[in-house]
Parts: sequence; C-alpha cells; structure tokens
Amino acid sequence: MKVFIAGIDGYLGWPLAQYLTARGHEVSGIDNFARRQWVTNMDSQSAMPIFGMNERLAAFETQFGKPLRFYEGDLLDYALLRTALEETQPDAIVHLGEMPSAPYSMIDQERASYTQSNNVIGSLNVLWAMHEAAPNAHLVKLGTMGEYGTPNVDIPEGFFEVEFRGRKDVMPFPRQANSFYHLTKVHDTHNTMFACRTWGLRSTDIMQGVVFGTQIDEMGDDPRLRSRLDFDQAFGTAINRFACQAVIDHPLTVYGSGGMKRGFLPLRDSMQCLGIAIENPPKEGEYRVFNQFEETYTIAELADKVREAGGRVGLDVQIEHFDNPRTERDEHYYNPDRQHLIDLGYKPHHDVVAEVEIMLRDLLPHRQRILDKQEILVPDIRWTGGRRRSQVIEIAPA
Repeated sequence: MKVFIAGIDGYLGWPLAQYLTARGHEVSGIDNFARRQWVTNMDSQSAMPIFGMNERLAAFETQFGKPLRFYEGDLLDYALLRTALEETQPDAIVHLGEMPSAPYSMIDQERASYTQSNNVIGSLNVLWAMHEAAPNAHLVKLGTMGEYGTPNVDIPEGFFEVEFRGRKDVMPFPRQANSFYHLTKVHDTHNTMFACRTWGLRSTDIMQGVVFGTQIDEMGDDPRLRSRLDFDQAFGTAINRFACQAVIDHPLTVYGSGGMKRGFLPLRDSMQCLGIAIENPPKEGEYRVFNQFEETYTIAELADKVREAGGRVGLDVQIEHFDNPRTERDEHYYNPDRQHLIDLGYKPHHDVVAEVEIMLRDLLPHRQRILDKQEILVPDIRWTGGRRRSQVIEIAPA
C-alpha cells in the first residue's frame, strides 16, 4: 500500500513511517516541524536528542533500502497539500498533523485560537484534498479518548443505540471534551463524519489513549531513527513525564489524588493498532471509530508502576501529589470498549512495568538534558486562566 503521513516528523509519525516501511508499504509524508517549535516555546526540549530531517531521511534510506518521499510544509497550505496527494496517490492517509496538547491550548487566548484554527482548518483541508485529489484513499484520523470525557456510563466505540420516546436509533456517543484542544478533535469528528456521508469518503477515527515509550523494534540501533520524548507539562504525556522525572530523582508530579483514570498504550502497540487500521480499510462512504488503548489505569497506579520500574534499574523513585491545575474530577467511573481492533488481530502488551524499564534505560544516558530543564517539571498552566505553579498537597491514605 501507499501511505501518506501528515505529521511525519512527530512522536508517532516518525516511528510509524518506519513500522509501515518494514511491513512493505511505500511511505511518504508532510511536516512543518511545528512540534519542535512548540516544545521550544515551552522552554523545553526532547529528553532524547532528535536529528534534523535530512539526517533522518538519510538514516531511513540506509535502514530500509529505499527513500522516504518528504514534503516540507503546512496543512494550512492547501495548494501544497493537494499537490502532495495528487503526486503520491496514497491508498491511506494517516492524519497526525495537529497541535496535540490540552495544556498548550489552555495557556491563553492566543494559543487557544491558534489550536482551533490550526487543527480544525488543517483537518478540513485534508478532507477537501482527499475529495479532490485522492477520493479513494482511506483516512486514518487520530482522535483522542479525551473526546468522550468521563461519563458515568460505559463508553462505546463511537456509536450507541438510543431509545427515546418509544423510538430507537444508532447515534454518535456524546462528546464531553475538557480543553480547547480536545474540542478541536470533536469538531474533526463531525467534519469527517459529514465528509464520509456526503462525498463517499472512507475514514477510521482513532480514539487513542495516552501513548508512552521510547522505541519500537524497527528503529534498530541508529540514534537518528529514534523518536522524540517530551517531558514538559504541555507535551510530555503522563508516563513519559514520570519516567523523565524518575531518572533525575525528581518526585513524580501526580495531580490531586491521582484517581483520574485513562486509557494507555505503549508506542509499539500504537504502531500495531495504526497498522491494523491502515491494512483493513472500511468500505466506501463508511465512517468508523476504533477506541485504541491497551488498558485503563489511574494516574496514581501509573506512578506506582514507574516507581517499580525505577527500582529495577536502581532508582529510588518518590511520588508527590500536587494541586491539580486542570478542571476535572479526581474520582470517576471509566469503562470504555476496545473490541474492534481486538477483532482485527490487535494483541496488547500487558507488562507496563517492563516497557517503562526500557524507557528508563534509554533515558538514563540523557539525564543531563532533563536536568538542564528541570525547572519546567512542576505545572503552572491553569484551566481557569493564567499561570500559577502547583504546590505539594497532602493526600490522606486510602
């Protein structure tokens, strides 16, 4: 298959290009390197060094014996995007090219507005470019489990049956996004569903949990093929951030009691799931939803797993609870489905501690890079507006 990846320089995009190429697919992609700039704007850097695109492309060709066709540009540049799809004629388009941070979108009006315009218009451009230049392609669109929020009922995969006033219908499950970023994903869902219904496009909307990890097998030993690993409050996801804190002896920053539950999956499982979705396209005009995660855990449980993994590599990991800068419930019901990918062959990895141990061993040689930016490890972005550094709080024993 020919696969076009939007956001190919990112945390997921770069390893996905390698994973798919190793499976025999022809990969091309586009990126404007915005993720690098966003992290710099947070006064941070990747915990593991990342190389420039020219070096990455050279390493890719050496590793896989074929070049990767790359377009430098923005999804807001519609002419470039359409040209790229016309030239590559992909069978699948994987859309990872959005600003992916809830905290970043909540900093101020400027970033909230940027997040909405960048993500929603960029995704709309992808739909139009498909419609005009690659109408038979399959769009694999990265959404987020955060679209659903934390309802007090089970979460289906996108749709559920409703009975109201004696009549039944299958309808989209309600979205209860909790940031301006998550709201962009909801808008994307509606636009994509409409485009499939109206133009006959086909799409898989991936409601992905939080991804963690430093490597996949296909990367080999060449450091130029490694992906980025962020640890700041905006772009460092929970386990990645905890792992970076652990290697510099910084207490793990658990928000509130840590009772918030989410779906998580290792980087290698994310690649497996995306590959399955790409290789099993829906029929013409079909919009489908896959909930993509390995298991659900509370943040406190994840912190304990990082502490256990730290012990295996000789680290004395401490945990501290900080007042939560977000507006969210500390304790809640959370039971999402994830059957569609299982039915297509997804085999989850269940040893989170072993995966975190790999991360810690990968991060220890880069300890100084994290130490150089350790002042950013305690959050200060407030959902209620403004910025104020979180403080340590006492949590009563269960």
